Amino acid sequence: MSSASALRPGIALGSYPQRGDLRDGWFDRAAAGLAGFIRQRAYGRNPGHAEFLAQVNAAARTLEGLADAQLREQVPELRRRLYSEGLQEELVARAFAMIREVAERRVKMRPFDVQLLGGRVMLDGKIAEMETGEGKTLTATLPACTAALAGIPVHIVTVNDFLVMRDAAWMGPLYKFFGLKVGTITEGMDLEARRAAYACDITYCTNKQLVFDYLKDRLMLGHEARPLHLQLEGLHTERPRAARLLLRGLCFVIVDEADSVLIDEARTPLIISNVVDSAESKQMYAEAITMARQLVSGSDFSIHPRERDVELTERGKRHAAELAEPFGGIWIGPRRREELIRRALSALYLFQRDKQYLLRGGKVQIIDEYTGRVMADRSWERGLHQMIEAKEGCPITGQQETLARISYQRFFRRYLRLAGMTGTAREVARELWAVYRLPVVSIPTNRPVRRLRLPDEVYVTADEKWAAIVESVRRFHTAGRPVLVGTRSVAASEHLSGLLSASGLPHRVLNARQDQEEAEVIANAGVRGCITVATNMAGRGTDIRLAPGVAEAGGLHVLATERHDARRIDRQLFGRGGRQGDPGSFQSIVSLEDEVVHGIYGDRGVRLARHFWRKAGPIPHPLGNRAVTLAQHMAERHHAGIRRQLLRADDQLSDLLAFTGRPE
Repeated sequence: MSSASALRPGIALGSYPQRGDLRDGWFDRAAAGLAGFIRQRAYGRNPGHAEFLAQVNAAARTLEGLADAQLREQVPELRRRLYSEGLQEELVARAFAMIREVAERRVKMRPFDVQLLGGRVMLDGKIAEMETGEGKTLTATLPACTAALAGIPVHIVTVNDFLVMRDAAWMGPLYKFFGLKVGTITEGMDLEARRAAYACDITYCTNKQLVFDYLKDRLMLGHEARPLHLQLEGLHTERPRAARLLLRGLCFVIVDEADSVLIDEARTPLIISNVVDSAESKQMYAEAITMARQLVSGSDFSIHPRERDVELTERGKRHAAELAEPFGGIWIGPRRREELIRRALSALYLFQRDKQYLLRGGKVQIIDEYTGRVMADRSWERGLHQMIEAKEGCPITGQQETLARISYQRFFRRYLRLAGMTGTAREVARELWAVYRLPVVSIPTNRPVRRLRLPDEVYVTADEKWAAIVESVRRFHTAGRPVLVGTRSVAASEHLSGLLSASGLPHRVLNARQDQEEAEVIANAGVRGCITVATNMAGRGTDIRLAPGVAEAGGLHVLATERHDARRIDRQLFGRGGRQGDPGSFQSIVSLEDEVVHGIYGDRGVRLARHFWRKAGPIPHPLGNRAVTLAQHMAERHHAGIRRQLLRADDQLSDLLAFTGRPE
């Protein structure tokens, strides 16, 4: 463990500490990826720390029977020693023992030994892979509280504003006992409120809010951000830039759902921009959509759904030139014309309402493809958002002019210590080490897992799949078991809802249209006979507790209606059942027309399967399952390639901006 002074603002690191950018060449990244694979195989399933647990339990025995006042009297001395002596093993064990004792008294939960292991792993700067339902919210308080007592500013990153407020309030009494201040960052807060929240010992926030606030600081600092320069500025300026910054640097961060934030969402850069309002630009988008609608798929252009790209043919380029001729102006130049029309074609054919976005109040709102939640404050860049607005007949907003941008990879690598927790990380352990130098350690479950896997069913067509899903839901509902059905999009959840209603099966739907009811719907998903249809991982962080009699009936049954782009996301969904030793089961019922599979095999794959399998019912298990698994594996490799390309592009752009004097 490093000294606490190496992880906090001070004389040595300045008032805004952070790491410099890590620059790896192709060979370095490949070697690091191989090292990550070897590390995971050798050490990933053995967290160790048996001696540490013995120290915690020994310290805990000295605390038994103490009154609250006596326990509180020990806090200042522990805080002083952690601050001056650092995160030494004996002090950390003492801190964990006190936190466990206070947690039992203040929040009525006593961390299990496996949670102590998870906390110790994170304090070391690693990812703790803990099964769903193992209590990650409580586990995070162990490293967060210990680091904060040592004077290290702590950021706890979670996936939405609801969990930010819930977790901070839930664990607040624990932190308060130790005299620690807790701040929360949510959408809509003004700058002063944000600054005050980041000034707290521990700050709960979402990844997007955190990165955007960091970019605001970078814009404030400009190209001159050296600690000495900022200190000198404070001597002769009434309100120096350092006093107007939001964060106190990037010291220690604990990322919940770490694989989702650090891997899945790392395909998209975070951008701060200004709106450039231009009547001519708005007209241009409408004209582009009008022309794109007149082009013919196959002859004028080809669609590549997997790459999310559209390519104009030579015939299409000539046709576009003919269509643009009456408009003149910007449409004269072939390069600009073809780029705009390609973007318009993307808006028409690659981005679908109720899949990638919703229409709400006459506005286009993006749906986060990993969480199924609406991102009301986000927009696509390079005019794509405006193209979709023109396509849907909505008022066209001004185009965004980029002021600053950064990828999640570059941002999180700047933390002095990065840690995380998730239920699914071992599949991407190699990439986590290659990109972030972040090891993954699998933590054993507190109780044996009793979750039963039922054989996957793969159908040729989507219609056959949906019919089988309805029948499966009916069967479990009749047996009195609750069923949680996972879908990939709003459209799919509403389609299934219609089928269930037509079959007389009562149910509740949770998607981006009902995101305000998320926690309440998911919390009741364990009621006997309850049917819940939810997009992606809606309701993450909310416990599904089994109602009386449900465990005896077999527990919660989780049903996946499509494979996701990554096996981990499927595992996240399946992990909603069979928590903490509860009984449960899970199954996938999918088709060759599903997005992931169809994106690889296309219509030819469906026709070929129909030619060889004409019978009713699913494709024989080994054949159908292998076809779907291969498609999913290819999708995973494709997205990993996109992340590598983004990181390379981000590094190149950073070099260019550094040359021009811009901060990001």
